Amino acid sequence: MPGGTVGADNLRASEEAVNFVRGFFEAGKPAGVICHAPWVLVEADVVKGRGLTSFWSLQTDVRNAGGEWVDEEVVTDQGLVTSRYPGDLEAFCAKIVEEFAEGKHEGQKRST
Repeated sequence: MPGGTVGADNLRASEEAVNFVRGFFEAGKPAGVICHAPWVLVEADVVKGRGLTSFWSLQTDVRNAGGEWVDEEVVTDQGLVTSRYPGDLEAFCAKIVEEFAEGKHEGQKRST
């Protein structure tokens, strides 16, 4: 999911987009989420118990939704790959390629 405040805010306000994202997580499919896009994960109620990162200003939202927010360039938890901002793109892209190649993820613990 793309980041940016406006795009992420529009996605989280879309019931269709939120349901689509929730379905990915229910099916155990991998997902790549960067910058402000974790707002959509919060709205989809799929953050609880997961480690993730995002743009720093979302850390309270992530924690309030039951996630463990960390300040790292890339975080992977159960197929969810997150990064903070465009400066992390090289590490983020490498990790999402790896995770997508692995396919479905169920119960794998957090890694960096």
